[in-house]
Amino acid sequence: MLKVAFHPNYVHPLPDNHRFPMEKYDLLPKQLIHEGTLDETNFFEPTSIAEEHVLAIHSPVYYSNLCNLKLSAKEERVTGFHHSYSLIDREKTIMEGTRLGAELALNSGAAMNIAGGTHHAFTNRGEGFCLLNDQAIAANWLIQEGKAKNVLIIDLDVHQGNGTAEIFKDNPAVFTFSMHGKNNYPLHKEQSDLDIELEDATSDNDFIFLLNKSIDQVLKQFTPDFIFYQCGVDVLASDKLGRLGLSLQGCREIDKLVFNTVRQLNVPVVCSMGGGYSQDIKTIIEAHANTFREIQTILF
Repeated sequence: MLKVAFHPNYVHPLPDNHRFPMEKYDLLPKQLIHEGTLDETNFFEPTSIAEEHVLAIHSPVYYSNLCNLKLSAKEERVTGFHHSYSLIDREKTIMEGTRLGAELALNSGAAMNIAGGTHHAFTNRGEGFCLLNDQAIAANWLIQEGKAKNVLIIDLDVHQGNGTAEIFKDNPAVFTFSMHGKNNYPLHKEQSDLDIELEDATSDNDFIFLLNKSIDQVLKQFTPDFIFYQCGVDVLASDKLGRLGLSLQGCREIDKLVFNTVRQLNVPVVCSMGGGYSQDIKTIIEAHANTFREIQTILF
């Protein structure tokens, strides 16, 4: 059974005029249950992550300052959030959602986090609406616990997973693969194990061709026994923060490609939702819901 981390007490961390994209965290589970893709038994509610799991990835000084609201005004500003204790508690819960999802996926085969995908969080700083790096923490936990030896992170959000690339730059047990907009945030890109930079207005066909080719390239040099998938839907042509040209069907084909790869490899997968900022909330929900529909069809 697919297990899904849900955060019912989600705290909106953004001002009222920026909350629109955050509504997806409340609406998406309702849509999935309404249409019968999931039911209540699929969901689990994570608690706060243990400090030891965070400190295995993030700097103790940074984490202490974050938790105690002692980051400088500049450090806080680059995260895009006004920090509060409730915001930090929310972040810790999201981290546990992905870590516990990884633990559950070892038995269920797959898990998803309605939130997460915080790939702009570095070892010693946050940026781009990311304070801590959920997939990095979960991947490291798997390796430390001896539950995985080779972890592949597939990051298909429109923005490069720069924090994830920095965290694992010297770790051969984790292969970081990012496909992202060449001209999009962040201005300075880190070096992943494989980076594919996309021109503005990249189409469905071009994206899928490059993704298929890139996955083949990755698997020729790395054999994963666990996969994390950052499945942001800000690659849509309608996205306010993206510059690519994909359609809803194109996004769905991307999900199919990734999940068929997971099925062929017969390894567990954990998905974090990542970004999605289209003007119409219905478009955001539909794009994310397609990911759940495809994982249910292909893996269950």
